[in-house]
Amino acid sequence: MFRRKVGAAVVSASREGALNVYNAITDFFLIEEMVVPGSCYWNTGIGFDKGEVSEDKDGLHTMEVLGQNMAWLLKKLNT
Repeated sequence: MFRRKVGAAVVSASREGALNVYNAITDFFLIEEMVVPGSCYWNTGIGFDKGEVSEDKDGLHTMEVLGQNMAWLLKKLNT
């Protein structure tokens, strides 16, 4: 069902646990034979209250790079 589809884990957390969740989701994608693009760091955003993740400048940069890499990959796979 997910074989050869493109997917990337994106996780938000208030403190600990983001990397464990990120790894679990990525492991699921890989065992389902999905294609997973990378980014410049782990795809996590940090924030405690609603909306705080949008203030995580490192997290936002990571998501921008992930989006660019995912768009590039999708174009390559569809040509």
